[in-house]
Amino acid sequence: MIPSNTELAMLTVLILILFWFYILNKSRIISRYLRPLAIFVIVSLAIASGGIVSAQVTPNPAPLNNITSLPSATSGDPTPANPPLLTAVPQPSNLGDFVDNQKALLQLGKALFWDMQLGSDGIQSCASCHFHAGVDTRSKNQISPGVLASLKDTTFQVAGGANYQLTAADFPFHKLADPNDRTSTLISDTNDVASSQGVFYSVLKNTVPGQAVDSATSEPDPDGFQVNGINLRRVAPRNTPTIINAIFNKLQFWDGRAKETFNGVNTKGAADLNAKVYKATKPKQLTAVSISLNNSSIASLVTGPLLSEFETSAEGRTLPQVGAKFLRKKGQKIKSLRPLGKQFVDQQDSVLGSDSRSRQPGLKIASYDQLIRKAFKKEWWKSKSIIQVDSNGTPTILAKNDDDNESEEGQTLPANQFSLRDWNFSLFSGLAMQKYISTLVSDKTPFDQFQAGNINALTDQQKSGLTVFVNNTANGGGNCNTCHAIPEFTRASVRRTAGVASTDSSDPLINNATNGFFGNYGVRPASDDPGAGNTTTSLFKAPALRNIGLTAPYMHNGGMATLEQVVDFYNRGRGDDGGPGVAPLNLTDAKKADLVAFLRNGLTDQRVLLEQAPFDHPQLFIPNGHPGNQNSVTSSGNTNGTPTATDQLVEIPAVGRNGVTTPKPNFLGL
Repeated sequence: MIPSNTELAMLTVLILILFWFYILNKSRIISRYLRPLAIFVIVSLAIASGGIVSAQVTPNPAPLNNITSLPSATSGDPTPANPPLLTAVPQPSNLGDFVDNQKALLQLGKALFWDMQLGSDGIQSCASCHFHAGVDTRSKNQISPGVLASLKDTTFQVAGGANYQLTAADFPFHKLADPNDRTSTLISDTNDVASSQGVFYSVLKNTVPGQAVDSATSEPDPDGFQVNGINLRRVAPRNTPTIINAIFNKLQFWDGRAKETFNGVNTKGAADLNAKVYKATKPKQLTAVSISLNNSSIASLVTGPLLSEFETSAEGRTLPQVGAKFLRKKGQKIKSLRPLGKQFVDQQDSVLGSDSRSRQPGLKIASYDQLIRKAFKKEWWKSKSIIQVDSNGTPTILAKNDDDNESEEGQTLPANQFSLRDWNFSLFSGLAMQKYISTLVSDKTPFDQFQAGNINALTDQQKSGLTVFVNNTANGGGNCNTCHAIPEFTRASVRRTAGVASTDSSDPLINNATNGFFGNYGVRPASDDPGAGNTTTSLFKAPALRNIGLTAPYMHNGGMATLEQVVDFYNRGRGDDGGPGVAPLNLTDAKKADLVAFLRNGLTDQRVLLEQAPFDHPQLFIPNGHPGNQNSVTSSGNTNGTPTATDQLVEIPAVGRNGVTTPKPNFLGL
């Protein structure tokens, strides 16, 4: 675990209390027995405390003690030339106002994240795009056309169609005759994006309580995800970033749209003054309240994909409707959706193992309602009242439920009426999945061990690569650390941006490069995808780099398949967007190889590679394109509208806390 300042303070207080107790009771008899014990405990704790403190302040080993590739200093990072060890991000300061049981919160979060029943199709989960080192390694039907371009482009330029099987030869997407010379002959270029397939395009009718598959109408895909009039699974328009170590990001997504303050409802944070959840001030009285939780950009993030028609949702779905599907209708034989009801959970799962049903899918916990009641304070889920939504989306409170249920599970409600538990599902899912994702910290890489004082943790080649990473070009380096600042390996970290808020004038978290978002960085023209900017100046976040050897393809467009291609891009001075680029790095082949060795192996946590706790997980079935190719697919025989292609599912087996012995292959086996 990463020690926090709070833990150190508590340890110091404990030492002082023990010392005070000794002084207070130092009579001859008590002193005879207590003194040796007190001294032993005090010295032991002092040593432990000193060890922790010294781990924070011990001078970095070379070359980390004299970094020349420097980001601007900030109030949170006053000495970037001598970076600290990775430090835990505190939980939201007011989390206790909402949560009763942190263990149940973690269980709820992990179950929801991996549960295939969350998707409108009963297949697509959050984990479907984050199952390998926090990313997606599928390579068939993983191309999205230029749908974010200023002039929307729905043509597929890579191999001419959707459902294409990518190969290593397709990369990089911007291909030059000489990868070291950005002015050399251009062989090929595309505005396509390598990303992650999600759901088929459909329009929601309603979610059905107790049913994993939502009632929806299949309609012709508006963005070109079709073969011969048959809809294919859609592919998100940006490459999937890892969720491992996401807790260190101040903002989430490539464009930073998931804000650091969680409003309980959506991604917009404190900027959305209309975002409100309901609180039961009395059993039959609900009050709409605005809430704010700091250090909660992951909770903000969670609310996005659950409603995305590219990722998990039919168009038009709301988060209260997602919550409602987990209910049981009173008087009918439809049972609640059992958590992970389609998936096996290993009995040695580090979070859910004690509730595994062994050879049966799902958890012993019969419903999500039980986990919500256990995890959260009653005022956020217990009420006799009902929330009715009119055709304009305006809610009205009805005093409807007069039975003895603590929550509304088991109650028959019209499609436009919701229980308090349904309505606040955005709050529950956001905080629960944030709790789970915050445990996915890979802080045991060879680099982390090296920085902490084990100078043999990195090989000689990796040390040489680290030297390239932390030095500027004047000192023979690659100037990498200036954007990917150690120890988080990004400028856009909670630590570095301390005291800066999204609501500050001019939004400096995004518009000031000091905070980790960079304009016209050279990957693609701004007109292809502006990110957080506009069609003339794109703005994208510098991602963190731990486990980067496992997380191909790279960049926001997924246009590079290997770290060698990434290093070539920087070495030639960027400029793949057709802009002027910057001065080439002019690294030798040996230095490039050293840098790649550091990135690929020096930043890989073996627990991530081998799926050991906390990176173990339930079973998962993921769509992997469709039988056929970009020219021909077969219809699934669906009867709800436009034909959809037959799925081709791949099993990701359940893994317990001890992980696997053979790592799963990376993207394209590279």
